[in-house]
Order: sequence, then structure tokens, then C-alpha cells
Amino acid sequence: MPSMTTYFSEPQSMYYRFGEDQDQVLKVLAERYIGANAQADFVYRVFQKSGILQNEKGLYDLNLGKRFPDAPKDHISYAAALVWGDEDRNLDVLVRCYGPVRFYFNEQMVYRSTVMDEISPDATVKLSIDIKPGWNTIWLEMKNTPAGFGCQFGSDEGKVRILNVFAPFQERQGQAGWVFSQPNPAASKQPDLLGKESDYSLNWLPETGWSDEDKTKPAFERIYGHLPGKHAYAWTHLNNNDSTGIQVRLSGQSSGSLSIWISGKPVAQVKEAGSFEVDIPVPFGRSDLLVRSECNTTAGSWHFNLNATVSGKPLSLELPQRVHGANGESWLYVGPFESKVEPDLADLTRTDRVYQTGQGQTYWRLDRPDAWIRPYYENAMLSNKWTVGSVTNYGRWDYPLGVTVYGLLRTGRYLQRPDITRYAAEHVQACTQMYEYSLWDREQYGFPAVNQQLVMLKMLDNCGSFGSAMLEAYSECHEPTFLPIAERIADFMLSRLERQEDGAFYRTCVGEYAENTMWADDLYMSTPFLVRYARVTGNSTALDEAAKQFSLYRKYLFMPEFKIMSHVYDFKYGQATQIPWGRGNGWTLFSLTEVLEALPVEHPERPALIDFFNELCEGYAALQGESGLWHQVLNNPQTYEEASCTAMFAYGFARGVRFGWFKDPEVYVTAAERAWKGLICKAIDRQGNVHGVCSGSRYAFTAEYYDQDLRTVTNDNHGIGIMMLAGTEVAKMKEHLAEHRVSSPAVSHS
Repeated sequence: MPSMTTYFSEPQSMYYRFGEDQDQVLKVLAERYIGANAQADFVYRVFQKSGILQNEKGLYDLNLGKRFPDAPKDHISYAAALVWGDEDRNLDVLVRCYGPVRFYFNEQMVYRSTVMDEISPDATVKLSIDIKPGWNTIWLEMKNTPAGFGCQFGSDEGKVRILNVFAPFQERQGQAGWVFSQPNPAASKQPDLLGKESDYSLNWLPETGWSDEDKTKPAFERIYGHLPGKHAYAWTHLNNNDSTGIQVRLSGQSSGSLSIWISGKPVAQVKEAGSFEVDIPVPFGRSDLLVRSECNTTAGSWHFNLNATVSGKPLSLELPQRVHGANGESWLYVGPFESKVEPDLADLTRTDRVYQTGQGQTYWRLDRPDAWIRPYYENAMLSNKWTVGSVTNYGRWDYPLGVTVYGLLRTGRYLQRPDITRYAAEHVQACTQMYEYSLWDREQYGFPAVNQQLVMLKMLDNCGSFGSAMLEAYSECHEPTFLPIAERIADFMLSRLERQEDGAFYRTCVGEYAENTMWADDLYMSTPFLVRYARVTGNSTALDEAAKQFSLYRKYLFMPEFKIMSHVYDFKYGQATQIPWGRGNGWTLFSLTEVLEALPVEHPERPALIDFFNELCEGYAALQGESGLWHQVLNNPQTYEEASCTAMFAYGFARGVRFGWFKDPEVYVTAAERAWKGLICKAIDRQGNVHGVCSGSRYAFTAEYYDQDLRTVTNDNHGIGIMMLAGTEVAKMKEHLAEHRVSSPAVSHS
């Protein structure tokens, strides 16, 4: 008997609540997602570059042998950090030892290195930790030996499963990064990492305060040095909380020429060193106050000070950006700039820009030793277990969210709801507007704190799906930051991506489980982007490449006896797995419709791809279950019924009917309607929650892996967008049939 899967009882279903009202179903789906994913993007924190940096894999490199080359043998250093948990999260962390290491998580010893860990240069230990809601503590004890001193530490797949660490101790509250101690001859107990640093005798680094000598210097000079002829900017918020008058007096002193702007308008110009005083109208509330200060070639120091008063009462100056860990600071600084280099004034009161100085690039920093402000992605964090929590996904760049954004764009257009399309476009913009910064961040700190997958571009998963959604959003917002990113992704796919000798995309993944494999998934991770890139840029090579990949993938993955696709071809064994995973096939059909829609009628690949489309659809239609859903492993009815592949097949069938690709369309009208009915009866509940979506997959040669190890996750991002896409396409199919006076076959509603 085939497996019949139940995710909720009938009265909870979308069909029970709304029946055949497709628009209402789409509204609830979109609005539930937006309501659960508020528009909150990045969190800014103080980070000291003199602290612990990450390597290109995202591991924090605590190489204490380099930090303390003269440390005596057997001396011990400690490193400590806090990890915030919004909710329960299971994470695999990696430890690579330079010498003896003990790792404590929430005061429990998780790991003590073995001699083989310590002396094998490539030994990597993987450990599983359970991050609890609230603060979690990490404590590393590292001993100096002739073999080495310290370790590398971080999460497995760091660009996907992000591990942000925060400084412990009240004095550093809100700062990002580790603290680590000077080497000590004797062991020390773990202190209270939420307590006061000053209560313990260990000398913690990096130093947060200026040296006594630096304290005697003015801010610009201790940050940048004495640089005659160069200039820098300082930015603050002037808070005029006096409701009785708007006339504000600015006064102070400067060591050289000074320019002052309020809300982008010039209000004062000081040409020479000395004191200044000016009365200006300033509205109630906060205003941007920007100062340009030049280092005088004759003055002995580089400084300015500024006071703001109303009727003699001082007004407060406040940081113009919320920066955690910057307590007591009121100015941000950027520079130094060469004499002839002037940044755009409009760019100087924002934090999504890096600035050309004449000798490179720079960004905002604070009046503290080597302290920069740094944006972090701190929203929904992926767990090992592909669970979905209650935290917003907004501002994240990854492939499942690419499908979600695409679904929201198409649903917003179909429903004529510009608020929905605007939300989707703004999610993309949140990422792309920080793109130039994130490249600089990686260069500065070894590994980016935002846009990790886009910046550490290594595989199609990192760029194709979200890049395709980005280009789909281009028609909504014409965001200028989209196109340079599209060029980089296109260059990666067309020029740098690994290929077989025949040109087929595949994954090298040296040393990983997926080494030397080809995945049906990668048709979606590549071809829809190439189609949209060709459409936006007129580059027909990209469209030709997309068509060619389908012919190549068919050669490796097509299972002719079922007319469906194997999930993976493993070149290590010279064969396909012969397991037709549902969503892998869904990606294939979904993507093929995108390519066929774009291919000109006269394109030489088109006839073969139309035939391939018909073959696949014939294979899929034959395996549809009684409920309208397909099974997790398509040709194994004992596996569970899965929703995301069902939505993709409905999407593909509906498009085939609408665009006239079928030799016999009536079968697919029925199949698409049955699939959508099955989804709203069995997979989408009346609150708009999506059930029955398989979690993110690896691959196997057995059906059991897909059925037993890949369980479903409610509201998994692999499924929400594709439900919306399926709903819009089935609705468009019905409209198309009505317009062409073609009656769709009756569907049983029993």
C-alpha cells in the first residue's frame, strides 16, 4: 500500500477554510511569511582589529604562538567568548589544535585534545554543541609547547551556519569578538564571563583603552597619527531637545581648517587654526552633524572640539548609528583622505559605504585602540538540524530564501499588491547595498560578517538562486547595486565554475562528502540566473549555456525506465545514484520551464528541450499519488508524501499548459489542479503554515536516507516560496484556459 501522510487534521487545512479561493490562499501564505520575518537587517558592534580574526573558512584563528613568540614553555593562555541563543540551536564546531587545548561550553568540558590532535598539522575535530536561549559561554584553555600554542575554532560550514561571538565581561558588553589572556605560569579557573573583568587578575586582550601616552593626544591624532595635509571626517547626531528655540550656537577650537554641515547643509567654515562660534537654526530633534578637519602642516597636533548650546544650555551629541559596545562615545570617524580626494558628501552620513582614501579604502571607526564599527548578520541562524525558529530571516542571502523572494515577487504581482513586491525587493536590497562593504570586511578581518555566502563564493548554492531572485526584483526597484553583483555571479558560472570535460557543471568539493558529484539541484542553482542575466544584459551566451546544461544533465541523470531524474551522479563511482529524490526532480522541471520560456523559437536546442520537458512530465504524472501529492522518493510509494516537489510539479505542469508546450495538455491540467488541491488540503494549514517540506539534503544511494533521515520541517524556506509560485501558476493556467474557452477536465472534490 502507498504511504499516506497526514500533517494536520482536515479542519486545520487551507482548503477547509477558503475552498477554491486561490487569491485568499496566496494572500495568507505571503502575509504569514512577511509577518513572521520583520524587516530588521544588521546589528552594528564595536570590533577591534587587533583581536582574533577569522580565516577564509570562518574559523577564529587563535594562533598564540604568533601573538606571544617569547612565551615560556608550559605557560597557559585563555580565550573567552559569549554566544547568544535566540532559541535552541544545535551546531557542529571544529577545533584544529596548534598545541594542547581544553574547550568548555557553558562550563562543561566538551573536549580535551589528544596528542595526535596536537601534533598532526591537518587534524580537525568536529564537536556538537547545544546552544541554549540566552547567553552561552565558551572557554578555551591553551598550553604552550614546542609543537605550538593555541587553536583554530569555529563552526562547520561557517558561511552557512554562522557563529558570531561576543566579548565577555561587563566592561566590554556589546562588543564583538574574543578576549584572550597573556600567558600565565599557573592554571586559572573560569571567571564569571558576565561579571566584571576588573574582578580577575588575568590581563585580558585586546586592550580597550588608550595608553597613557595616547590619552594626551587629541582624537584624530591618536586614531590616525599626525598627517599634515591630510583630512578626515567626524560624524555625530546633534540632539536639539529644546522646544523653546531653534537657534543653536556651535563653538569650539580647531588646529586647522574645519568645515561643518548639519543635515547635509554647510553651516560653518573655519579657514585657520583657532576658535570659532556660529549661531545657526536647527530643528527640534536629531540632525546629522558632520565635520571635516584638516591636519595643519604647521600646527603641532591635529584636533578640534565642538560644543552645541541653546540659550547657554548644552545639547547632547550622540552616535548617529546604534553601535553596541560603544558606550560613552558620541563621534564616528573616517579617514585619512589624501588632499585631493573628497568623498561624496551624501555618502558620508550612512554606514553602507566604504570610502576611497587615495591609498585604498576605509570605513567608520571609534576613538578607541584599533576599534571599528562592524555590521553583523544576527537574525535566524541555521542549525545542524535544519529547524526553523521564530527569528526573522530578513537580510540573509542564501538559496532557499532566493526561492522565497521569487515567490513573494510573483505573488505580489499576481495579487496587485505592491507592498508584497516591495518587501521582497527590500530584502534583496538589504544584502546588495552592503555588498561593497562586505568585500572590504572580508579583506580587513579574513571572513565577512554579512553576506557570507555571496562573498565566499565557492559553489552554485551560494549565488544562483538568490542571484536569480535579485534579477527578478530588478524590474521592481532598478537598484544599481544589483548589476555589479550579477556580473560577478555570471563570471563565476561562465568562466570559473568547475566543469566536466563535456562542459557539464559539477562539484569538485575536494575532501568533502560531495567530492566529484553532479546534482540535479544545480540546474536550479544556475539556469534561472543565466536566463535572467541574459534578459537583463542581452548576453545570449548565458542563455545558450543554460540550454546546454539541460542536455548534459539529461545524459548523466535521466532514468529512461521511469522518465525521471536521479538525484546525483557520483563520478567517484562512475554512476548515478538511481534515487529520484522528489525535490531534485522538482528543481529540474521548475528550471526547465524558466529556460523554455526564454528560449527563442528558432534556438537550436529548443526542440530537444521541449521533448525532454514532455518526457519528464509524462514520468512525473505517472507517479502522482492518490492525494495529488508526490512521494519523497518518486518511484517509492512507501516513502512519505512531500510538499515542495508537489508544488514544483504543479508549477511546471501549469506553465506547460499556459505556454503550449504539451502534446496532450488535458492530462496536465488535471494533474496540476489535483496537486494544488492536495497541497491546500494536506500541506498548507489555514494560518498559512507550510508543512511536509523535506529539509535540506545531502545524497545517498539508498531511498531510506531520503525517507528516514530527511524529515519534514514546518515553514522550511525550501517550501514557502514554491507554494506561492505553484499557486500563482495554477491560477494563471485557469485564467488562460478560461480566456481560450477551453474547459478544464472536472476534478473530483470527494
